[in-house]
Amino acid sequence: MSNRINQSRRNLFSRRKNQVIRPPWSRTDIEFTDICTRCDKCIEACETQILFRGDGGFPEVNFSRDECTFCGECAKICPEPLFTDLEQSPWQIKASVNDTCLANSGIYCQTCKDACDPRAITFTPGIGRAPKPEIDTELCTGCGACVAPCPNQSIKLA
Repeated sequence: MSNRINQSRRNLFSRRKNQVIRPPWSRTDIEFTDICTRCDKCIEACETQILFRGDGGFPEVNFSRDECTFCGECAKICPEPLFTDLEQSPWQIKASVNDTCLANSGIYCQTCKDACDPRAITFTPGIGRAPKPEIDTELCTGCGACVAPCPNQSIKLA
C-alpha cells in the first residue's frame, strides 16, 4: 500500500478556495472563514456592489460587476478583526491579460486602457498587428476597473 497522499482528494475537503478574492484589507495571516460571521455588513456597505455572498456565505469580490474604489467602508463596518489598517496596501492582487485578448486576433481594442485610472495598461504598437496590452504591475492597484469593460473577459486579477 502506498503512503502517497492523493492531493486531489485532500483538496476536496479543503475550506480554502485558491481563486477567491476577499474584500480589500482582509488579513492574510488568519483563516478568513474562521473569523467572519457572515453578517453581510461589508456587502451592504460596498459602494460599487462588487462584494457578494460567495461559497458558504462568505464575502467575495466580483470584478465583473464594477471596480473597487478602495473606499474602505467594508473594513470600517466589520465588527470582527478581519481587516488590516487602512493605511496599508489593500491587497497584493494584480491584473493580467490572457490569450483570449482581442489584440491576439488582430482586433484593435483598448477598452481596458481607457478604464485604467492609474494608467497601468499601455499598448505596444507593432507592424502588421494590433497593439498588444502590457500591464505595469508597479502601477496596477488591483482595483479591477479593467475587468468589466473587457469585451472578451480576457483580464483576470490574482
